[in-house]
Amino acid sequence: MNESFDAFIDRLVSGGFFLEEAVEILEKGMIERALRQHENNQSGASKALGIHRNTLQRKMVAYSIDGKHARRKAAARAGRNAPRGKREAS
Repeated sequence: MNESFDAFIDRLVSGGFFLEEAVEILEKGMIERALRQHENNQSGASKALGIHRNTLQRKMVAYSIDGKHARRKAAARAGRNAPRGKREAS
């Protein structure tokens, strides 16, 4: 793991990236990976990253990371939102 990270650093330095750009690349990649691993659950992703959920949300906005679940099909939602019957008076 350390060797691959060293190689990554070498590529950034030799590629002419400034430190700020390198930090953005690393942060964005880690945030996207954590969200994917936690199925876009921001609380789980923020815990895995060791940051507060509000910090995660702020960084998601800054890096234009959506983080929303894919929408369910209308048929799947329809069953969940079906009207319930009225209770009879006792």
